[in-house]
Amino acid sequence: MTRHRTLRRALLPALIASAFAAPLQAADLLTITRDALENNAELASARSQTGSVEAGRDVERADLLPQVNTSANVSHNRQYESQTQTGGFPTGGTGGGDDNYNSAGLTLEATQALFDARNSREVEQAERQIDQQTYQLAATEQQVLIDVSAAYFEILRAYEVLEARRAQERAIGRQLEQAREQFEVGLIAITEVEEAKAAFDQARAVRIAAESDLQVRFEVLERLTGQRYSSIDALGEEVPIQPPTPDDRGHWVELAMENNPLVLASEAGVEVSRSSVEIARAQRLPTVNAFANYNYADDDRDGVEGHNSASQVGLRATLPLFTGGRTQASIRQNTYRLEASQYDFEAQRRDTVQQVRSRFTQLSNDVSTVEARAQAIVSNQSALDATRAGYEVGTRNIVDVLNAEQNLYNAVADHASARYDYVINLLSLRQQSGTLDVPAVEEVNAWLDGGSVSFTLPEERDPTDAAMQIGEPPRPRE
Repeated sequence: MTRHRTLRRALLPALIASAFAAPLQAADLLTITRDALENNAELASARSQTGSVEAGRDVERADLLPQVNTSANVSHNRQYESQTQTGGFPTGGTGGGDDNYNSAGLTLEATQALFDARNSREVEQAERQIDQQTYQLAATEQQVLIDVSAAYFEILRAYEVLEARRAQERAIGRQLEQAREQFEVGLIAITEVEEAKAAFDQARAVRIAAESDLQVRFEVLERLTGQRYSSIDALGEEVPIQPPTPDDRGHWVELAMENNPLVLASEAGVEVSRSSVEIARAQRLPTVNAFANYNYADDDRDGVEGHNSASQVGLRATLPLFTGGRTQASIRQNTYRLEASQYDFEAQRRDTVQQVRSRFTQLSNDVSTVEARAQAIVSNQSALDATRAGYEVGTRNIVDVLNAEQNLYNAVADHASARYDYVINLLSLRQQSGTLDVPAVEEVNAWLDGGSVSFTLPEERDPTDAAMQIGEPPRPRE
């Protein structure tokens, strides 16, 4: 049996050449994955957010370190006096005179927190927020890996489907050409020609839709990576279609509970919320600070010389006695938030378990589906051959032949989709179990055959043109 080797090559995006203004580059899945890890906007945002959360820990820690503040002032003063002497006793005034003078002052104070439960809890919360954000970043990285891989293989899927639709259009075009020739010599009625023409028009419409789908798929890859690619490598024929290893659904669920970053981030979120409750409770505790300050003051009033200065060293304790119920309300508020985060964690855990089980089941079914789809191509090819033979001897009509043609190429497209479903579901299972990383992508990348071919949208041609090249229908992979 002749193998169908259409995909033993790489392909170019189905974009009109004039739409490309910049040089294009060829790449395989691993190269594109690395481009995405460097250029993906969502991932870059997550990395910046992680840096922000890490800096937040230093912000909270700063309140526990020494604080030094200084202030200075310079002012012009005008003093108005109206006091006078009575009973022969001086009042200490200037006899009703006014006074204008300048003054300057300087204050320097240093404080050190000795006991501040609230600030200590805030530092602990910042540490837990870093843990949570680290898991969120890992989840984002894994999401980029699965998105890029899925986009890559969706392009290949769309390309194989397009190849099947083009082959279908050519085959039906050949059938239409044959019907016209038979009608011209009076062997068949005009109705059979019209039936063939209708089938051809439908096949052409399906092919155009497949070309459009391929263009859209390539745009998704460009959005994820910020790059355009002149070609991408195709999936080889010898893909190991086999059940997941180990073939135990419970093992994959346990793996997910230990490694899935969304589960771990949700669990860390519970600890962050618990820290908020501790912070709220710490507001009822006293704070103790050590302090030292120095004050300097001087002015140029008449009759006054020198300056004033003073220093002070001591301890300062503060205990909130009544805050209008704010502290108790804050404790209740954060307690409810803690409960919500615990429910969120449980929801995430259940969702992950369900996703792992679903991916495992789909992947296991994909193994059988790929085999069944390949056999369906063989069966439909045999049915087409038999229908054509019946048409030649008059036991079948052209509608039967056209339906058999459509069934064959539908089977070819379904087989291609089944292969890509297997690859995508395999990577999805790795993602849900928390084990999707660049080495895992590299393993799949080894399944690509490394060939290359240019692919552009062909110019519209009359498929019934006698000079048209009619290719053989694709055959199933052995």
